[in-house]
Amino acid sequence: MLATFVIFLREGIEASMIVAILLAYLDRIGKRQHFHDVFIGVVLAVVLAAGGGVAAYYFIGSYDGSNVQTIFETFTFVVAATILTYMTFWMLRNARTISADLQERAERAMSRGERLGLGLLSFQAVGREGLETAVFTLAIVFAAQHRGARGFAASPQGELVGAALGLTAALCLAYAMYHLGKRINLGRFFTCLGALLMLFAAGLVADTVENLQQLGWVTLGNQILWNTSHQLSEASSIGDVFHSLFGYADRPTVLQIICYVTYLVVALGAFLMMSRRNRSRSRRSGPRRPAVVTTGAKASVTSDASAVGGLAAPGPPGSVIPPASVR
Repeated sequence: MLATFVIFLREGIEASMIVAILLAYLDRIGKRQHFHDVFIGVVLAVVLAAGGGVAAYYFIGSYDGSNVQTIFETFTFVVAATILTYMTFWMLRNARTISADLQERAERAMSRGERLGLGLLSFQAVGREGLETAVFTLAIVFAAQHRGARGFAASPQGELVGAALGLTAALCLAYAMYHLGKRINLGRFFTCLGALLMLFAAGLVADTVENLQQLGWVTLGNQILWNTSHQLSEASSIGDVFHSLFGYADRPTVLQIICYVTYLVVALGAFLMMSRRNRSRSRRSGPRRPAVVTTGAKASVTSDASAVGGLAAPGPPGSVIPPASVR
């Protein structure tokens, strides 16, 4: 439940930033009548992601108890861990160009008079976030079922509640940023959530190794290092939380621990080093000069800082949003 909350919170914030950038651009050029084109693309993207996730869940569930299900689950774990790692580093590296890239693509679509292109742009941008979220949710649900986790929090219904709460929190934060002009340090927000999701990805790596060993595809390092199932079972509610967020295992094998630690040292270490380097570069360059964005008869001042360096959201007309800093 907590894992899906974190996933939907992060993806919801990222998707809302994409939509806000497109709407701010259309508002600036006086094309508010095309807002609904953006919203149509967003709705279609959400429907596609949700429908694909539900279809995949029931399709894989039809092979319950077979090796086919374990193979599908293993594939889902690998894909989820790969996408999770890639998108975290991608955001860290390309955050400063997201706004300019989206506005440039929207400008090209509008210059050609292609309303369809504008809808496809929002569909593609939001759809990517939705498909990522669907894969992560499937991985979380399959991992909980594989462990035989008990309680409402570990059930599919509990995971859906966590997803709904995370999405609600993301929309509330988006409203506070874009409509109330609240200053939120998104650089620190995405850095903390990125580090937490790296721990989640490390747990998926360990789950992948466990499945491969159960299938008999990997026979190295099968020795059990410890057994804490009587003290804190993975199937318990608390054990499920620790497993989902930190990769806790009550009976880990040698290879699981090696892969888990190796992933954390390499991936999380590189992520924190890159984040620290970005903060140092931001301090040396000093605060950025705000850019004036005209919205109708009024003007709003926004910063051009980045998401992982502090992406500033467009505020209400006449508002001034100071550059978000990363400390």
